[in-house]
Amino acid sequence: MENKNIILQSISLQELTSLFAESVEIKLKEFLINSNEKSSINENDFLTRKETALLFKVTVNSIHDWTNAGIIKVYKMGNRSYYKRSELLSTLFNSNTSKYGKK
Repeated sequence: MENKNIILQSISLQELTSLFAESVEIKLKEFLINSNEKSSINENDFLTRKETALLFKVTVNSIHDWTNAGIIKVYKMGNRSYYKRSELLSTLFNSNTSKYGKK
């Protein structure tokens, strides 16, 4: 990494703050673009029952029960079951009731 010296003269705190915020924003955008390109996780991906169980940190039996109860939507292809990641996350974040009626 290069050693650069920066000398600030006649700059207000507001200008310095603005310059710093701009630099951070640019670097953050670059990071997000790079991480999105490298990431293989896509919200429209389909997950197997096992992958879905790992996502929720439950057993495959729980996924089976949730599917039968209509809690999560399944997509079938032959004898295989798939779940859409975006729908699973939506169900997770929109779930506001519990088994015991609490909200």
